[in-house]
Amino acid sequence: MVHSGRMTRDGGGPPAGLLVEAVHGMARPLFVLDRDWRFSYVNPAGARLLGRSVDQLQGRVVWAEFPEAVGGPFQAAYEQVAATSEPASFEAWFEPLAAWFQVDAFRTEAGIVVTYDDVTGRRRTEQARSEAIAAREAEAERAAQAAHRAELAGRHLMLLGDISQAMTSTLDTDRAAQRFAELVVPLLGDWCLVTVVEAGRRRDVGRAHRDPALVDAVHAYADLRVETNQTSAPVPTALREGRPVVLQQLTDAQVRRMTTPAARAALTPLRVSAAATFPLLARGELFGALTLVNAPERGPFTDAELRTAEIASRRAALALDNARLATAQGRIAERLQRSLLSAPVQPDNLQLAVRYRAATQDVAIGGDWYDAFLQPDGSTVLTIGDVMGHDLEAAAAMAQLKNLMRAIAYDRQEEPASVMRRVDLAVVGLDVSALATVLVARIEQDEDDRAAGLRRLRWASAGHPMPMLLQPDGKVVDLEAPVGPPLGIGWQGPRTDGIATIPPGSTLLLFTDGLFEGRTGDLDEGRARLAAAVADLAGEPLERLCDGLLAAQLVDGAEDDVALLAVRAHPGDAPRPTDAGPRSVPAGRPWPEGA
Repeated sequence: MVHSGRMTRDGGGPPAGLLVEAVHGMARPLFVLDRDWRFSYVNPAGARLLGRSVDQLQGRVVWAEFPEAVGGPFQAAYEQVAATSEPASFEAWFEPLAAWFQVDAFRTEAGIVVTYDDVTGRRRTEQARSEAIAAREAEAERAAQAAHRAELAGRHLMLLGDISQAMTSTLDTDRAAQRFAELVVPLLGDWCLVTVVEAGRRRDVGRAHRDPALVDAVHAYADLRVETNQTSAPVPTALREGRPVVLQQLTDAQVRRMTTPAARAALTPLRVSAAATFPLLARGELFGALTLVNAPERGPFTDAELRTAEIASRRAALALDNARLATAQGRIAERLQRSLLSAPVQPDNLQLAVRYRAATQDVAIGGDWYDAFLQPDGSTVLTIGDVMGHDLEAAAAMAQLKNLMRAIAYDRQEEPASVMRRVDLAVVGLDVSALATVLVARIEQDEDDRAAGLRRLRWASAGHPMPMLLQPDGKVVDLEAPVGPPLGIGWQGPRTDGIATIPPGSTLLLFTDGLFEGRTGDLDEGRARLAAAVADLAGEPLERLCDGLLAAQLVDGAEDDVALLAVRAHPGDAPRPTDAGPRSVPAGRPWPEGA
């Protein structure tokens, strides 16, 4: 056993002196604590590591000599070994010596044997290595975050460009608002509603959710929200004060204050956690709002999301306002076109149908026109013309020219060629700024024609395409007559009428060149294609024939304004046709009855 620094020999085994010398001379520190926690043995290496001599430690109580170890890992380990006889191995920092120790302790009959090493250098190396790894990981994390922020910034920038492109490609405000909602979700929020205000009435017209399964829930809530929002809710506040309203942590109490029970029930499956509303403001007018909402998993909005949402709302507002203005302009243009293109007369047993389509779709107005009216003697006058241009100036010149033509033809009751000469002189003399191709026709019937059931057509052309006649047997005939120069140049030379017979059941077609000229510019080919389309539609009622011609001839849209005037000659004893429908078609759409 070990005692007082001496080792004795009990029984067999190596000589005690040899063991003492071995322990005494070994490089690893060692000490033995007896039952009273006194140092019963300390080898020189152990004493040196503890900053003492062997004599300074021998017989001393360890806790008195090193009070800083009391209550620490050293005391806990030694007491655990003494109580359980289970060896212990651990590393611990000892502040008085400013060192880390690797400790192994086990129980013997002599007491607790403790061997220990100073591992401060290794621990510092490991700590430095760990700190270096942590620094690299932190740098990698910062780089990843920077890359993520850069990616998000790029996506936000692309979103702003997509908003401008998608919303300016339509003039339908509801469709534009829906596109806006679909673009911002899920990049800026889990779901959103886009509100527009028209004539003081709110409508949630843009609705989107990142989860397709919850789109119906968004619709259910949106249908209730407009009528149930309290004044403290984000949208009323944003519309009233013209500022963003951001609620980063919505509480149940806030939701109760802002909604009715029915709206809260509809809101429940959407699990609202945060909401942000931005007013839609353009040109000093506030006409809507964008509301973004997050569920608890996503949490509050980031600063970047809020900044992008505010910019997006401004861009969307401008696009929606442009759509509103363009729609209003289109409605004004349509009303103006209606006023300029008066409804054609409907004489007994003559059925007239008209169509108009402007080449410029965003402003449904142009220089083409048609007209049909009765002269005092009962003859029906038909006019169709094309003023150069496709804008409001062309429409204004067209209105002057049309009214001159109507007034002179009604007053003079002369043949079309004479009317054309008088109108040309008036255009020049009154300084009407117009250059136009025009065709004037008159359907007349004397006693002999009436007895024979026939009608006669007289017409004159000032540079305008000749009419077509669809005969009762389905044959299409190009009517021919001399063509004079356009109106607006003061032509003093002769103008000549053409004359043709219109049998019962036939259809007369007057049109501008936009109906057949097409993209190739080959007029003969275009007229042949038009004649074929007329033949294909020969058995259709007049209104359907007109619609069919527009559909067949303008498949790719109208490159030029198109005016069409069709007259069907029903037998004199036939009842009035029942398909006398719309009178004209601005921008390709029928006008209501009576336009």
